[in-house]
Amino acid sequence: MTLFNPALISPPSDETNLYAPQFVQHSTLLEQAKEVSLSLQNSQVIDLDKDWKLVLLFAQVDQLCACEQQQFQSVIKAVVEEVDDALQLLHSQLRRAIVSVGLWVGEPDSFHKKMCRCLETNNEGESRLQRAMLSHALQESLDELMIKRRWYGDREDFTVIVQDTPFITGPSSVSSEQQAPQQADTLMVQMWTNLLQPISGQHKTEHNGNIIALPCPTENKPFLRTEGNSPSYSQSDVSPLLHPFRGTVMLCEDLSPSLSTPTSVHELRPGDIKVVAALGDSLTAGNGIASNPNNILDVLSQYRGLSWSIGGDENLTTVTTLPNILKHFNHNLTGYSVGKGKQQTHQAFLNQAVAGAKSKNVPDQVRALVARMKNDSRINFKSDWKVISLFIGANDICDHCYNSLLYSKENFIRNVRDSLDYLHKEVPRALVNLIEPLHITPLREMHVDTSIKCPTWLVKILCPCVILPNPDSKALQMVEDINRGYQRMLNELVESSRYDTRSDFTVVIQPFFREIIVPRLPDGRADRSFFSADCFHLSQKAQTQMARSLWNNMLEPLGNKTILQDFSVDIDLKCPTKSSPYIRTYNNSNYMYAGPSPTPGPITNWGSDLSCVDVAPSDTVPSSVHKLRPADIKVVAALGDSLTAGTGAKAKNLFDLNRDYKGVSWSIGGDNTLEMVTTLPNILRKFNPSLKGFSKGQGSRQKAFNVAVPGAKTSEILVQVQALIKAMRENKEVNFEKDWKLVTIFVGGNDLCNYCLDQNNLSPKNYSQNIMLSLDMFYKEVPRVLINLVEILQIEPLKSVKRNTLGCSLMQRTSCPCVINPAENSPELQEIRRINLEYQAEIQHLISGNRYDGKEDFAVVLQPFLQNSFIPHIKEGEVDTSFFSVDCFHISERSHSEMAVALWNNMLEPIGKKQTYNNFTHDRSKIHCPSEANPFIFTKINSLPSPPVTATTTTASTGTTATTSSNSATTITGVKCPSSLPVWVPVIVGFGSLLAGMVFTWLILASCQRRKSKVEKAVEMKGTVF
Repeated sequence: MTLFNPALISPPSDETNLYAPQFVQHSTLLEQAKEVSLSLQNSQVIDLDKDWKLVLLFAQVDQLCACEQQQFQSVIKAVVEEVDDALQLLHSQLRRAIVSVGLWVGEPDSFHKKMCRCLETNNEGESRLQRAMLSHALQESLDELMIKRRWYGDREDFTVIVQDTPFITGPSSVSSEQQAPQQADTLMVQMWTNLLQPISGQHKTEHNGNIIALPCPTENKPFLRTEGNSPSYSQSDVSPLLHPFRGTVMLCEDLSPSLSTPTSVHELRPGDIKVVAALGDSLTAGNGIASNPNNILDVLSQYRGLSWSIGGDENLTTVTTLPNILKHFNHNLTGYSVGKGKQQTHQAFLNQAVAGAKSKNVPDQVRALVARMKNDSRINFKSDWKVISLFIGANDICDHCYNSLLYSKENFIRNVRDSLDYLHKEVPRALVNLIEPLHITPLREMHVDTSIKCPTWLVKILCPCVILPNPDSKALQMVEDINRGYQRMLNELVESSRYDTRSDFTVVIQPFFREIIVPRLPDGRADRSFFSADCFHLSQKAQTQMARSLWNNMLEPLGNKTILQDFSVDIDLKCPTKSSPYIRTYNNSNYMYAGPSPTPGPITNWGSDLSCVDVAPSDTVPSSVHKLRPADIKVVAALGDSLTAGTGAKAKNLFDLNRDYKGVSWSIGGDNTLEMVTTLPNILRKFNPSLKGFSKGQGSRQKAFNVAVPGAKTSEILVQVQALIKAMRENKEVNFEKDWKLVTIFVGGNDLCNYCLDQNNLSPKNYSQNIMLSLDMFYKEVPRVLINLVEILQIEPLKSVKRNTLGCSLMQRTSCPCVINPAENSPELQEIRRINLEYQAEIQHLISGNRYDGKEDFAVVLQPFLQNSFIPHIKEGEVDTSFFSVDCFHISERSHSEMAVALWNNMLEPIGKKQTYNNFTHDRSKIHCPSEANPFIFTKINSLPSPPVTATTTTASTGTTATTSSNSATTITGVKCPSSLPVWVPVIVGFGSLLAGMVFTWLILASCQRRKSKVEKAVEMKGTVF
C-alpha cells in the first residue's frame, strides 16, 4: 500500500502492538474495540477527526464450539451480538472510518480440541463439514446484521462492510510451517482484493512462486469498497428449490420371491432379499437431502430415511430409494434407515455411513455393521439374504493433492479390499453392490457460473483438490487420473474372482457413476435444484435418480451395464423378466472374469525407463544458466554425507554397512545404465552420453566428483567444496571454464541427529551460515554451474522404522540419538521437530534472496521433494523396510532410485510449483521429460511468467528513477497500476493480527494534503507486484 501513499505512519508502539500481552488477554471483541479506540485517541501522530481510518475486525471460527446442531444457532447468535457490540462502540467513537469485518476459518488447536469434546470424538471429515457449515451460516448472519443495521451508515463518514469470503487456512494434516509464508501471502492478497471495488471480468490474481500479481483500482472504480459504491450480494437471494414429485411408479408384474429360499447368490430374486445395509460417506448418510436452499446449517442434518441406497421413509410412491423399491417385492424387508440421525442412532439401523468418511474409515464401518446384523433380533444372520451397498472415494479424491501417498490408488484399494475381505469372511448369504466412485470433476461446473450463486468458498473447504485447480492444469489432470485410477482398481479387484469362492457371496461392480452429465436449465446453466444448499451434497431430486440408476444397474448383466448418470433424463425402473428374474451376477450374466492380474515377477533391479523424445542439446552452448538444457550438462558432482556416499545402499549384513556403494548413489552414481540403476547421472547420460564426474563401484577408487563423506555435518561442507574445485581444475577431461556443471548438495541429517548434544554449533543459524559459505565459494570460483540444493528432510518419521534385528535396534540409536532416543511427544522430540522446521526455513530464506543472482552463468535452486517426508508403509503401522539398509538408518538402493527420480522431476518443475513431498512407489516410468514449451532446467528466472517486463522503481528520497534490465534477478511481471489513481490507500500497521485470532488491525490514511499527490510506482515488495 506504500505504492499509493509513501508517507507511512510509524509501526505501533507496544501500547497498540497486537502481540503485546494486554491484547492476547482480551477475550471479547468489545474490549479490543475499546483498546483500539483508546490507542487512536492517544496517538500523537494521528488527527482523530480528520484522518481516514480503516479498521479490520476478525471473528475466529475455529475457536467456536458447537457439538450438537441445535447449539449452532445460539453460538452464531452470540458471535453476531459480540460483533454488533464492537461495531456500535466503534461507530460512537470514530469518525472518518471504514470497518471491514471478516471471518477467520482455521484448524482448531490442540487446546481448543480438548475444551470442545466433539472435536476429539468426531472424525476429521465430519469436523471439517461442521466447521464449513458453521462458517457459512455465520457469514450469512453477519450479512443479515449489516442489512438490519444498514451497515451502520447513518453518517457519511462511517460505514461497515463484510468481507465476501472468509480467510481460510488449509487442513493441519497437510499444512506445514514451511508453507505459512505462502499462505499468509495468499490471505493478504485476498484481503487487498476484497478491499477494492469489485471489477467485472477481473482476472484471477496470479501467484507464481515468489511473484504475486495484484489487482489494481481503476479510474472508473478507484475507491475502497463500501455498500454505498458496491452493493453486496446476499446468499438469501438464492431462488428456493422446487420440490416436485419424488416418488416412482413400479410397473413390474412379477414381484414374487423364489419358491424356496435360494442357496446360491446367482439365483437371487429381488423378493428373496430380507436385509439391506449400506456403507459410505455423507452421500449415503443423507446430509442435506431435504435441506432448504437458504438453510446452510441443515446440510449437517443426516436425512438417512431419504438416502438413495438405504433410506426407507414412507414408500415408493412418495420417496424413491433402493429399499422402497425392494419393499414392493418383499414387505418384510428390514435394515433400512428412517428419519434423521447419525450412524449410532437406532433409526440409522444398518446405514453405517459416516459423514466425511474416506476409504480408510470403511473397515470400521464394516465391523460396526456386522456387529449390528449379528445382534439384532429382526435379522436371521445365517439364513437371511442381504444386499450391502458400498459407495466411497469422493473424499479421498478431494484431499488427494495434499497427500498423494495417503490417498494413493494402492491405499484406496487396500482399504476397500480389507473391508470386502471382512464381509466375505463374516457374512453369509450376501450380495455386495460395489458402486464406482463418481466422476467428480464435472461438478466443478457448479462453481464456474457465478449467476448460480453457489457458495464456492465453502466447497473449497470441503473439496479443495477438485475445486481449486485451474482449468487444463496439471493439478486438475492429477484429480482426473486418481479418479479413474480408483474406478479401475475396483474393477480389477472384483475381476480377480477374489470374492467368488463360495456360492452364497459375491461382489458386483455397479458402474453408473463412471461418467456424469451435469443437469442443466433450459438456458444452459447448471441446474442447482439437484444439489443441496452447499452446492456439494446432493438433493432429494438427485438422490431419486441415483436410486433408480442403482436398481437398474442391479438388473443389467455384467458387460452391459449403464455407465452414465445423466441427472436431467427421466429414468424408468427396469423389471425382472421371466428369462432373467435374478439380480445380475457374473454367473447368471454368462460373464467371464478377466481373472487376477498377472503376478509381477520378482524385481531384479531398481532401474527405470525413459520415454523422452527430445534429448538434444542447445544448438550452441548456452551462456546463460537459465537456458540450460539437460543435454548441455557436461559434468556432475555431489557433496554431502553418507546418503550421498551411498553408505550401506546394497548391504546384506552388518559387515557391509561400512562400504560406500558410490555407484548407486542417487545424485552422483553411474553404475551400469539407467535400465538397471536409477541415478541422476544415469538419467543425464540419456541426454549426454559423454557426461563426466559420476562415481562408480565401491569405495573411493572411482569416486570421481563424489566428494561426500559419511557422517559429515554442514560445518564440513566447505572443505568438500574446496576439494571438489581442486579436483575439477586438475581433471584433464574437464574444461573448467567452458563446461556446464551440475552440483548437488544434500546435508544436514547428521546435524539434526546430534543437535541435542551440541546445540550451539548445530543451531539453525549455523546450519544456514555453513551452507552460505559453501555457496559463496562456488559463486566466486566456479563458472558455468547450476547447483541443486536439496532441502533437508523431515527426520522424525525415522523413528517409525523398526525391524526386529540387532542392527536396527542398536545402530539406529547410535546413528541418530537425538531423534531415535526421545520418547513420543516428549519435549526433546518436540524441540527436534521445531529445529527441523527452522533448518528448512533458514535455507528457504537464504535461497529466496538475490545473493546468488548477480551472474548469468550461476544459479542455486532449492529442490524441495523431501520437505514433507513420507515413509512408505506396507500396511497401517508397518513401515516398508525395503527402503532402508540393515541398520534402519541408511537408505537402500531402492530409496536411492526413488530419490534420483524425485530430484530429476523437481529439476523440471518451476519454482513455486515444485512437488514438496516424496512419492516412493515403484514405477519404472515415473521419470518426467522436458517439454517443447519448457526445455530448460528450471531456475528462478525462467520460472517467471513470460515474457518478462522491465521493472521501473522510483526512489522516494531523491525522486530519481532506476531501471532494472530484463536479465536481472529482480525482473518483475504483473499489472502496472495507472498513475492517474488518487492516493487513498491506507497504511497497514500490525498486520500480524491475521494469525492472532479475534483481533483488530487498524490502518490509517495520511493527511488530506498528501492524498492529493499522485504516485507512479511499480516496486517489488516481498515478491508482490502491481
